[in-house]
Amino acid sequence: MAVLSGLEPKAVFAFFEDLCAIPRASHDTGAVSEYLLAFARERGLRARRDEANNVIIFKDAAPGYEQAPTVMLQGHMDMVMERERTHHGGAAQEGLELFVEGDEIGARGSTLGADDGIGVAMMLAVLADDSLRHGPLECVFTADEEVGLLGARALDVSDLKAKYMINLDSAEERVFTVSCAGSTRVVSTLPLVREPFEGTVCALMVDGLTGGHSGEDIHRGRANANRLMGRALMALMDKTELRLLTVSGGAKDNTIPRDAAALISVKDLEAAKAAAQALAAALENEYRAVEKKVRIRLFATRSHFVPLDEASTRRAATFLFCAPDGVQRMSAQVPDLVQTSLNFAQVYSEDRDLVCRFMIRSSINSQAEEVARQVTALTRALGGEAIVPSAYSAWQYRPQSHLREVMIDAFHTVYGTEPRIAALHASLECGSLSGKMPDLDCISFGPDILNDHTPAERLRIASVWRTWALLLEGLRRLK
Repeated sequence: MAVLSGLEPKAVFAFFEDLCAIPRASHDTGAVSEYLLAFARERGLRARRDEANNVIIFKDAAPGYEQAPTVMLQGHMDMVMERERTHHGGAAQEGLELFVEGDEIGARGSTLGADDGIGVAMMLAVLADDSLRHGPLECVFTADEEVGLLGARALDVSDLKAKYMINLDSAEERVFTVSCAGSTRVVSTLPLVREPFEGTVCALMVDGLTGGHSGEDIHRGRANANRLMGRALMALMDKTELRLLTVSGGAKDNTIPRDAAALISVKDLEAAKAAAQALAAALENEYRAVEKKVRIRLFATRSHFVPLDEASTRRAATFLFCAPDGVQRMSAQVPDLVQTSLNFAQVYSEDRDLVCRFMIRSSINSQAEEVARQVTALTRALGGEAIVPSAYSAWQYRPQSHLREVMIDAFHTVYGTEPRIAALHASLECGSLSGKMPDLDCISFGPDILNDHTPAERLRIASVWRTWALLLEGLRRLK
């Protein structure tokens, strides 16, 4: 017997349970895309799939809605698959083991994939029910959203006619998301030259930092270990002759670096230690409101690496010290929204190169481009080169949005209250798709999903019912 068979809305949970039985981790969406195509064939609906495994299913307008504008419903078919270390089931290959506990649905020992399986299930339920009132529909099921919006970026939109887009990939009920940041990655490479140097080899460590998400936490003013490493190198160079051997810091583009390490060679060890201690005290005072402990440590060690020459050492330290980082601009339209930021995400030295990676976020594409140019200009001024390996379009806030007005009215009908209007300093597929379709009026909402991307993920059942009612009311009003 199906675990979710007694839940309402029945069709939504039936499709969600189907999806939970199909392997659909990112980069493994072949089976779920086949399921979507079979769904369309069984109901005589026109559909297409592309090489990225994106699937689009088209449905004609309901009677009386033939002149209504075309609406795109959109969600992603892939999920983040994480399992508890103690769970020995075959969730990745065999589907999820669902359970219901009070008002919540979970999966034993693994993520649930409600992000965005429940959005996909709602789209299928709309397509399957011929009694619903709506205009022409273009239901876009994208692949590999969780690993860089790959499906949305690859999608060919030339045959799409939608005027409005409802994205069902939000995880907090009663909230309408109306804008999101795009992201741009910049990789800077500086040339290095090595030569022998007589000095004391030391390890220079920056650690104890909180870190955090480069979108959600960038406004909190937390320290960036890579920037502090630049500050430490410059502070020590003011007190003693110094050569850099190696440096590394940061782990991921979307994470604020918590620690960084360098091997250096110094002429005057005591002067270097004194400079490190003075900087540690200053930083602890500067960051006491946002960091529990900022540590700058210096201790003698050994290394087989040949040091950089004086010019390369100065070049690397200057770049780490001067590279932009953190909040660059706050929004003048949306209160408390970070409009543009960048995260100095990673640094590492190779034999002949210093490589630095940045992630820029902005809700205005031109500002992201400007910050990327700023990083590029600094890189070239120091004799290096910079590339932009990827860029996702922002979803810019629209002061006037007919779709938003309609959905607010629908929200009043379903909830009897006002929705919260929000903007994200992170990426949604609305950015990629509206970047390809500039006239597309978008909104994003969804039910409550707790602890997503972890084995503690839970989907609130009553929240699904209310969100489903909101979706149907919005479609009915878009006439």
